[in-house]
Amino acid sequence: MIATHHTREIRHGHLFCGLGGGAKGFNRARPSIGTLQGRMRCVGGIDNDAAAIRDFTRAAGVQGTVLDLFDRSQYVAFHGREPGPEWREAGTAEIHAAFHHQRPHIVFLSAPCKGFSGLLSEGKSKTDKYQALNRLTLRGIWLLLEAYKDDPVELLLFENVPRIATRGRHLLDQITALLRSYGYVVSETTHDCGELGGLGQSRKRFLLVARHLEKVPPFLYEPPKRALRAVGDVLGRMPVPGDLRAGPMHRIPALQWKTWVRLAFVEAGSDWRSLNKLAVDNGHLRDFLVVPEYHHGYLGVRNWSEPTGTVAGRSSPSNGAFSIADPRFAQSSKWSDGQAYGVRRWDAHTGTIGGQQNPGQGGYSVADPRPAREGKLFSKYPVSHWAGSTGTVIGGDDMGAYAVADPRHGGLQKHNNEFRIVPWSQAGGAVTSAHGTGQCVADPRRAGPSFGKYAVTRFDEAAGTVISGSTTGQGAFAVADPRSGIQRAKGDNYLTAGHYGVTPWSEPAGAVSAAAGHDNGRWSVADPRPAAAPQSGWIAMPAAAEKLVCRIQSIDGTWHRPFTTFELAALQSLVEPEEELELDGLSDQAWRERIGNAVPPRAAEAIGEEMGRTLLLAWSGETFALGCTPIWVRNVAVAISVAGGAA
Repeated sequence: MIATHHTREIRHGHLFCGLGGGAKGFNRARPSIGTLQGRMRCVGGIDNDAAAIRDFTRAAGVQGTVLDLFDRSQYVAFHGREPGPEWREAGTAEIHAAFHHQRPHIVFLSAPCKGFSGLLSEGKSKTDKYQALNRLTLRGIWLLLEAYKDDPVELLLFENVPRIATRGRHLLDQITALLRSYGYVVSETTHDCGELGGLGQSRKRFLLVARHLEKVPPFLYEPPKRALRAVGDVLGRMPVPGDLRAGPMHRIPALQWKTWVRLAFVEAGSDWRSLNKLAVDNGHLRDFLVVPEYHHGYLGVRNWSEPTGTVAGRSSPSNGAFSIADPRFAQSSKWSDGQAYGVRRWDAHTGTIGGQQNPGQGGYSVADPRPAREGKLFSKYPVSHWAGSTGTVIGGDDMGAYAVADPRHGGLQKHNNEFRIVPWSQAGGAVTSAHGTGQCVADPRRAGPSFGKYAVTRFDEAAGTVISGSTTGQGAFAVADPRSGIQRAKGDNYLTAGHYGVTPWSEPAGAVSAAAGHDNGRWSVADPRPAAAPQSGWIAMPAAAEKLVCRIQSIDGTWHRPFTTFELAALQSLVEPEEELELDGLSDQAWRERIGNAVPPRAAEAIGEEMGRTLLLAWSGETFALGCTPIWVRNVAVAISVAGGAA
């Protein structure tokens, strides 16, 4: 005998629906009891954000409604002004119209939570503006109960941040009393939506569940819990960030340069507190330098406690190590301001995805072990391992892995010890035929004129002994003449030659001679531009607040980067990593806020299946069913006899 399956439609509606994550999850639920199967269908959603409603309409498969549920006093308190002539206070008729005049069996409410969020200070949460926002929840539930008081909705689910249980205790007590007056039994609980939906994030939320006692006698059980997934299980199925094939939502956010550097020093699996382990002197890292290498010490920076190399004729930052890491600056107060530059491990789950997900606001970065995408953006200035192979040699050889970490070098890593100065207490290197490189010593015995190569004697002091090899490179045969410039006049050879002269930017240069050099005339210019043209090869370090896209390899060898908007949506289960996601608008900030406010569809699917099974039991005449998970909503009489029961 073949069993016949019967299908029963279960309708669900959503207040404060956002982009429709909860509706999408409920639609996917497939509850069943024996041969009786439930088919979930959304009848509508309400939100005051027009962009969110457009997203909801696509996700839920039914037209959503843009509707402000404030009463007039709440509107004025929140906005600080009277509403315009087009605004009118919503009533029960608007609720019926928003649900297309179809009574839902389940209503899911995800009310605004900014007033209860831990990101908001206690004092600000008590202002009239946020108190009005908090009361919006109570008004929304009251409108719903009044709209269907003659034929009550069977099950209600109210979702919010966990802090509402303490900061909004007075409001929850009013909501519970209101629901009980309309014939509902109520339970408050806190669940991890990541465990309900098997997500790659831990998302703890407050849930208030109400069951109409007369219409739904069976218990409502909690959904089963699942193991959290590693964040890499989700992100590993996606293209590398920045791949244009994944669309604009998969672009890497442009962050401030100082944010990129801080992320690189956060330990994977930790947060901003990793930065407290670093030694910081006067606002600068004591044990690390950020140096863009080029060649021959290009843009090199010397340690404060080390000697510099030989001062050459052209001693500028762009042709040698002629800069110094000065530790005397004041320490920045922003290093300990509580901003959470957290970096997640590739094999661990991430935290709750909130409405604001910048790297400075939480653990929204990941240590990505995958090789970077080939291209100029992410493969600039890498260094290949000695045991590995290099990349393809191309024409533009300044864009690729054309440097190697050579383990054979026994000395300091200063470009093969070119112009190296050996400390007095250490042995020098072997003297080779090319004895002009690395054959200097820092002699502590005396700093007087006799040891002063290119030394300049004071005007009121005696010069050193004049010997046969008396050249400017062998002794103190120069004098600091204080009379220079005092009697200079037209016709003076020194004046007219213009030695080491610098021409102002706004003036013309002199005649260009055959032997034009910086030391025999005015052949330099005071250039007011911040940097030369890009084709000149000049590389300037970014300013601390400059926003840019970087790939900085962290100490652990991975790329500590922020989540892309597309990755946040995938971690919320709003989209599968292999799928495409389209949200209304073009703003990453607006997308991220709506994604963070959304209910994860997989968690909603698990809740929807349990609620659907409870309704199928009630409609089939069953009044009791044994479950393997805790009971969400119990009758009052049963709750008294069960330890830990909820009324």
